[in-house]
Amino acid sequence: MTELRQNAITREWVIIASERSRRPDDFSQEKVRSATLPLYRADCPFCFGNEHMTGEEVFRLCEDEKWRVRVALNKYPALSPEGDRIRTYHNLFRSVSGVGFHEVIIEHPRHDLTTALMSFADVANILRVYRQRYATLRTDPRVASIIIFKNHGAGAGTSLEHPHSQLAATPIVPYEVRFRTQEAIRYFDDTGECVFCRTLADELAVGDRIIFASEHFVSFIPYAALSPFHTWIFPRRHCSSFDNITDEEILDLAIVLKTTLAKLYHGLGDPDYNYVIRSSPTDERRTDYFHWYLAIVPRLSLTAGFELGSGMYINTALPEESAAFLRSVEIGNG
Repeated sequence: MTELRQNAITREWVIIASERSRRPDDFSQEKVRSATLPLYRADCPFCFGNEHMTGEEVFRLCEDEKWRVRVALNKYPALSPEGDRIRTYHNLFRSVSGVGFHEVIIEHPRHDLTTALMSFADVANILRVYRQRYATLRTDPRVASIIIFKNHGAGAGTSLEHPHSQLAATPIVPYEVRFRTQEAIRYFDDTGECVFCRTLADELAVGDRIIFASEHFVSFIPYAALSPFHTWIFPRRHCSSFDNITDEEILDLAIVLKTTLAKLYHGLGDPDYNYVIRSSPTDERRTDYFHWYLAIVPRLSLTAGFELGSGMYINTALPEESAAFLRSVEIGNG
C-alpha cells in the first residue's frame, strides 16, 4: 500500500508510491559518457593548456608544478564581487544588491573524468579546495551563505562536460537554508538534541537504508527520500560548518563520496545528478542544532503538476530497496 513519510529535518512529506514502484535496476540510464570523451578538447576552457579561456583565476592546487584543481571566477556570474550589500525596501517590494561570489572549481586537468572514476586522492584534492574557498569567502562581511554544488549531465543543468563544480557566496541566507536552520532550532529546543545527529543514529540503528559507512561518514538514502536514489552523506562528528572539516575527515569523505558516486555510476549507468553541500549560514559557524551534510540527487524522475501544486513529491523507488541495490554494486578501488 502507498505510504506517506515525513522527513524530520525538512518537515516535507513524500508519497512512497509502492503501487507504482519500479525495480532499482529499472532506473539504469544505460549511458556511460566518459568512455566516449577525449582526454583533451581544444575548445574546452577547462582543459589543461586552455587556462586563458576561463575567467580570472583565484586559486590553484598544484602537484609537481602542474595544477590538479583550479578555481576561476565564473565568466557569466550570478553575483558580482564589487559593491556593497545594500537592502532596499518599498512597501512589499524588497531587494538586495547582487553582491557576492560565483566561482567555478575545475576538478581535474583531464576532460574525460568524472568524480566516480577519479582516484581517492583526486577527490580529496577537490574537497581541500572546497574547504579553502569556503574558509576564505566566509570572512567577507557581505557574505551570509555559501553554497557548493555540482551539476553532472545535461539533465542536471550543466553545459560543459569537463569535470567541474561551483560555489556561490550570497548576500542573504536563502529560504531553504533558513527554514532548515529554524526547524533544527525548534527540534533542539523541544528535545535538547540535534535532529541531524538523531537522524543519523536512527538510520544506523535500522541499517536498511545505509549505502556505505566509514570511520567518519555515512552514506544513506533517507527514510523519506524525495526522489529515487536521493542520497545523504552525513559526518558522524557533530559540526555545523563545512570548513571545520579536518584533514583526516577530508580523506575519509573522499572515499565515501567517490564510492557512493561510483555505485550510482556503475549501478545506474552514469545518471545525471546534482550534489550540494548544505552548511550553516556564515555567522552560525558553531551551533548545537545544525549539522552540515552533502546531498546527492540523481535526476531519475520529473517534477510534474502534482509536485508543483502540492509541494509534495512522489517517490516511485522504495528507499530500502534502492539502498540494498547500491550496496550490492561492485566497484574498483580508487
